[in-house]
Amino acid sequence: LEMSSLSEKDILVLRLDLTDRSSHEAATNSVLKHFGKIDVLVNNGGRSQRSLFVDTNLDVYSAIIELNYLGTISLTKHVLNHMIQRKKGKIVTVSSVMGIMGAPLASGYCASKHALQGFFNSLRTELTDYPEISIINICPGPVQSKIIQNVFTENLAKSIENSGDQSHKMPTDRCVRLTLVSTANDLKEAWISDHPYLAVCYLWQYAPTWAWWLMNRMGKRRIQNFKSGVDADASYSR
Repeated sequence: LEMSSLSEKDILVLRLDLTDRSSHEAATNSVLKHFGKIDVLVNNGGRSQRSLFVDTNLDVYSAIIELNYLGTISLTKHVLNHMIQRKKGKIVTVSSVMGIMGAPLASGYCASKHALQGFFNSLRTELTDYPEISIINICPGPVQSKIIQNVFTENLAKSIENSGDQSHKMPTDRCVRLTLVSTANDLKEAWISDHPYLAVCYLWQYAPTWAWWLMNRMGKRRIQNFKSGVDADASYSR
């Protein structure tokens, strides 16, 4: 659709709080009232984490699950009801390579993304009577965004002091383009990442013993970078 052909009625922006699950039904109904249908839901809300488990309050883990996991499946539930009535639709969820592997400083974030992977892979098996409803999981590696500035830390009141250099990460527009290609082609799962993260995904999938060995070595450097004020992801950059 050419941008020039869009009019005011083609765009609707609603404020949404994923943690306010009681508001999700009304938000879904507002979209349906405006457009008459929902073709695609892109679940893209969430926060990452930068803290060691031994230093982190448990309420941080509760907040991560509440936002990244429960908020996502709550919104999905209301939109899916509509898609089942139409017998058509696409549910695209931005998971992460952290939904495939484990990494230090992100145990809560990894847990929430593993939860999303398990949930949507299970949901897909419940929708076999609806072949035109696609469940699509997108697993990006490091992407240029403000995710680091907004990460959870060891307590809910603390923000990260230094977000580090983001230039080594995948440009945002490339990640978006590959996500759209994956969505258009109904890929069940897409790993969108540069190396070495992409290589680690393959190791984790097909040679986990090697992946655990490698992650122990890379993880030590990741923690050292974090403690010295360098972006933890820099330990994986080329």
